[in-house]
Amino acid sequence: MTEKKPIKTTIPEHEVMKPGHLACQGCGASLAMRYATKAIEGEAMFTLPACCWSVIDGPFPYSSLGLPLLHMAFEAAGATASGIRAALNMLGQKKVKVIAWGGDGGTFDIGFQAISGAAERDEDILYICYDNEAYMNTGIQRSSATPYGAWTTTTPVKHFEKRPKKDMVEIMAAHKIPYVANVSVAYPEDFVKKVQKALSMEGFKFIHAFAPCPSGWKIKPEDTIKIAKLAVQSKIFPLYEVEYGVKYNLTVKVPNPVPVLDYLKLQGRFRHLTEEEINIIQKGTDENWDLLMKKLENK
Repeated sequence: MTEKKPIKTTIPEHEVMKPGHLACQGCGASLAMRYATKAIEGEAMFTLPACCWSVIDGPFPYSSLGLPLLHMAFEAAGATASGIRAALNMLGQKKVKVIAWGGDGGTFDIGFQAISGAAERDEDILYICYDNEAYMNTGIQRSSATPYGAWTTTTPVKHFEKRPKKDMVEIMAAHKIPYVANVSVAYPEDFVKKVQKALSMEGFKFIHAFAPCPSGWKIKPEDTIKIAKLAVQSKIFPLYEVEYGVKYNLTVKVPNPVPVLDYLKLQGRFRHLTEEEINIIQKGTDENWDLLMKKLENK
């Protein structure tokens, strides 16, 4: 019998996240946490606002995250992480990394004021937003991260929101903080590398992680990675980084882009869209990509 050769990986093999978490099958948020924690070297402390991960972690006194973790109110991640950072500095533990981890609802909406304040002060923390494009933990309600045309329980098919998704990466880049980046669970090497880079820098860092939700997006659990990859290949979710608000770098190139329809048609939340509405999404995607290309040219 031929012995199988071990698969060579370019990401750390150690696991910080423990078995027994409470995520749904195919959960992008659980994958995002696994990749993010693989990038951590040394001591770190997490702070979690109300989000899916408040449940995924497990009920007290158990935890599927092998790191110190502080739960707090929905809107307080930026402020709480700032307080933890100040306390650790007072104790002479400046090498301990402080990471805030929130969903799109607690980041784009309810927690934005505290995040913006922490960024403006350039607090030495890393904020990671896992984005599943709605308030999934409380019943799939629309957030400002919900894309144009998507079904949610608060934007039913006949009354879907005709507004584009908030561009959180560009908003954070406008704060002129050391580091901002898009990552995706479909590209683990790129994901881990960016978290490692962020943790190596001082000051406020923001990472936006694309994390499909099978139940909220009405997709098959086994299609999570496929759909996340199509988001990149259709140019809907470009993988790039920005340093100090001015230095742009595209980390995953898209030489042969696919139409947005390839991405949309696999998701039940977009099933109601007409050809005209899909064309609107395609036009908006192309315009956003062209704007990004201009910024890359001026880096």
